[in-house]
Amino acid sequence: MQVAVKNLDNKDIGNVTLSDTIFGEEYRADILHRVVQWQLAKRRSGCHKTKQRAEVSFSTRKIYKQKGTGRARHGSRKAPIFVGGGTAFGPLVRSHEFSLNKKIRLLGLKVALSLKLKENSIIILDSLKLKSAKTTDMRKKLKNFEAKSFLMVDTEVDANLRMSIANIHNVDVLPVMGMNVYDILRHTNLMLTTDAIKAIEARLV
Repeated sequence: MQVAVKNLDNKDIGNVTLSDTIFGEEYRADILHRVVQWQLAKRRSGCHKTKQRAEVSFSTRKIYKQKGTGRARHGSRKAPIFVGGGTAFGPLVRSHEFSLNKKIRLLGLKVALSLKLKENSIIILDSLKLKSAKTTDMRKKLKNFEAKSFLMVDTEVDANLRMSIANIHNVDVLPVMGMNVYDILRHTNLMLTTDAIKAIEARLV
């Protein structure tokens, strides 16, 4: 399918053909859900931890005699029943990551890209290279596209571009190898360069 190529001033400068095998996938909410859950699980730190009975610092001597006190039998202040004692069945340091088939991950990218194209939310640019890093100039250029948020994707991230968008809310930039379903879906518009499209086709076809 033919899509217009624009510059950062939102002016048409040509056309590019998008592959139907990548940008023509039917909408699959189940695939998107599985891939996003996989991504979010991988980024969880999993470092939450409570001290168990063996890790609490208390004396190990018996707190009172076994019989004759009229109270329940106890042998240690470390028991979870006491204030300051160990936590029973508390969280442990662990990884929340789980495996997901590579075919599902690639299909998720195709479905996300196809969804953005159907919503007319993909903007094809000739280049994302900037001569200077000026946030004010970049804000003016982005206002030409009238969108709430942007994800910019190029083969390599331009240093001036990264610095110029650093303080702009809801604008992010990624290389093609870092492009992912979660970031595509959470931004209103997806900006791709013509070089990025070639790299995406090489990665996903």
